[in-house]
Amino acid sequence: MVTIRDVAREAGVSVASASRALNQNPNVTPETRARIQDAARRLRYIPHEGARSLTRRRCDAIGVVLPDLFGEYFSELVRGIDRVAHASGLQLLLSNMHGSPHETATAIRAMRGRVDGLLVMSPEGDGSHLHDALPHGLPAVLLNDDHTHGEASAVGIDNEGGARAITEHLVAQGYRRIAHIAGPRHNRDARQRQQGFVDAIAATIGERGPVIVPGDFTEAGGAEAARLLIAGRVPFDAIFCANDMMALGCMAVLEDAGLAIPDDVGVAGFDDIPLAGYASPPLTTMKVHIDELGAHAMTILLARMRDDGAAPTTHILAPTLVARASTARVKFDYRTPSRTHVATEGN
Repeated sequence: MVTIRDVAREAGVSVASASRALNQNPNVTPETRARIQDAARRLRYIPHEGARSLTRRRCDAIGVVLPDLFGEYFSELVRGIDRVAHASGLQLLLSNMHGSPHETATAIRAMRGRVDGLLVMSPEGDGSHLHDALPHGLPAVLLNDDHTHGEASAVGIDNEGGARAITEHLVAQGYRRIAHIAGPRHNRDARQRQQGFVDAIAATIGERGPVIVPGDFTEAGGAEAARLLIAGRVPFDAIFCANDMMALGCMAVLEDAGLAIPDDVGVAGFDDIPLAGYASPPLTTMKVHIDELGAHAMTILLARMRDDGAAPTTHILAPTLVARASTARVKFDYRTPSRTHVATEGN
C-alpha cells in the first residue's frame, strides 16, 4: 500500500509538506504542490480518510439513521438530504435501525468519530431515549420530531393539521361514514394523524367513536385493514389511510371486492409518494414534500455545524392537500384534464 511517506520521497519533500499539499493547505508553493500531486498520481496514492480526519478534525461525512431504508418514502427523504449534502462536498453514511427504537443508540454509537453531524429519524413517541444516545458536541437534527432534545434541533410535520384537512376534504365531498386505517401505535406520526382525524370527525360530523382499524404503514397492512372493513358490520363510504402505501394496498382490495373508487368508497392517504399520482384512480393525499423535508433538515444541520453554539430550534412544516380522483365523487374520466372538479390534480 502506497503511503504519504512514499509520495514525499517520490516528490523530494518532507512528509509534512506532502501532507499540507494533499490537504489543500495554502502554506505550499504552487510549484511544490504540483510536484507532490504529480507524484501522488504516478504512485496511485489513496489518502487514508481516517488519518486525514484526525489531521483536519473533519470527516466530510454526515450520519443518517433511519427506521428503514426500504420504500419510496425513505428513498425520497435520502434524495433530499443527499442533494444538499453533495452540494456541500459531504458524503452520507446511512444506518438502518430496522424499525426498532431500541437499536437507535447502537446505530448512533457506530457513527461516532466517523461523521461531522447526525440526522436521526426515530419512530418513538417523545424521543426522550435519544437524549443519552446523541454524542455531546456533535451537531444533530431529529427528523419528523416536534421537540428538541438536548443539543439537537428538530424538523417535524404538522400531522394533526394535515389529517384534519384531508378529513374535512372527504366530508366536503359528501362522505359521511369515514373510517381510518391507522399506522403503528408506537409511531409518533401515526398517533398524530389519528388524532387529527378524530378531531375533524367530531367537529364536522359529530360521530362518537369513529371507526379506526389498525395498520402498519405497509401496503400489505392497508390491504388487510380493507379486508377487515369489508368483512365488518360497520358501514363506510370513505377511508383515510395514515400513509400512501396503506392506501394503495387498500385500493387494490376494494377494487377486487367490486367497489368503485370514488363512487362507492373514497380513499385518501398521506405523504404523496411518487406512486400516489400514478394509482388508478390517482390518490388524494397530503403532500409532505418528502425530499424537501430531507433537504430542509440537512440545511439546518449545516447551519448547526457552522455555529455549534447556537441554541437548538424546532421547525414544523405544513403539508398541503393534493385532491385527486380517488375522492372526487362526481362521475368523470380522471384521465381527461379538461373537466373541472374539486379534485385539483390527476383529473
